[in-house]
Amino acid sequence: MKIAVLGAGAIGAYVGAALHRGGADVHLVARGEHLRAIRADGVRVNSPRGDFVARPHATDDPAEIGAVDFVFLGLKAHSYASSGSLVAPLLGDRTAVVAGQNGIPWWYFHKLAGPYEGRQIEAVDPGGATSKVLPPERAIGCVVYPATVIEAPGVIRHLEGTRFSIGEPGGEVSERCTELSEAMIAGGLKCPVEPNLRDDIWIKLMGNVAFNPISALTRATMVEICRHPPARRLVTLLMEETLDIAARVGSTPDISIEKRLRGAEGVGHHKTSMLQDLEAGKQLELDAIVTAVVEMADIAGAEAPNLRAVHAAIDLLARRSAPGAGAVTAAPQ
Repeated sequence: MKIAVLGAGAIGAYVGAALHRGGADVHLVARGEHLRAIRADGVRVNSPRGDFVARPHATDDPAEIGAVDFVFLGLKAHSYASSGSLVAPLLGDRTAVVAGQNGIPWWYFHKLAGPYEGRQIEAVDPGGATSKVLPPERAIGCVVYPATVIEAPGVIRHLEGTRFSIGEPGGEVSERCTELSEAMIAGGLKCPVEPNLRDDIWIKLMGNVAFNPISALTRATMVEICRHPPARRLVTLLMEETLDIAARVGSTPDISIEKRLRGAEGVGHHKTSMLQDLEAGKQLELDAIVTAVVEMADIAGAEAPNLRAVHAAIDLLARRSAPGAGAVTAAPQ
């Protein structure tokens, strides 16, 4: 099995190292110091489950790799539409694309039976640009649960979690999903094939749509948000509105809001990815996590007043903090 990891950052390099350890033919696409370190010394994974080193092939040129069986996307979702030159050399007739992203995927309404089947979500598929690069029929959905960080170039710190839930947009347990699941499990990961992956998407999104923007707006960690009663109440309202939108488009994730809050509080003083990106001066991953949910509220006729208010605030912050805007600096640490 030949697998390319496009965007071998914290999650991508971790997945690639695990798959390589399990016997897959893995090729990492990375750049800069991270690439040079991987080429010299491999990927070192430091984990409470046991440290290990993997030495997959690494390059900054996908043309060196050629067509593969699976492309695992470790890019931020807002990069998908512009990734055509990187993805194209990796695609063969049967190549599947596994999108390990946060938020609503561009393929969400692909093969979803009901009134919205085939509907395009502009926030994540502007003008169909993402679907042109990544045709939905190639997509295997993936919900990423592990937490990882790049500790140093070529060094990944695995903090917690090993589960990568995958599934077909149409809900079938396909041969390609089964093959990928087996390869992930061989590498020491959990990889259930879910017949209704959209429920998993909403369960994770319940936390992301609430904690990510609030943390970026306030510079607060997850536990600080949970232990501040007014903020905790706002998170609860955002989660209620998100579940209402999910139900309107046919998903009923089986998890309570209180359980989701307890889980977030248990993470402790963790900065969300959106806050980390803000402090690093990177583009915020807003479109898939918040904007697409607001668009789905419009599609399904949900009011979602708190979600819309938070979206207005975080969208303004994202515009003012965009690279080159020069209007916002991160709070001192």
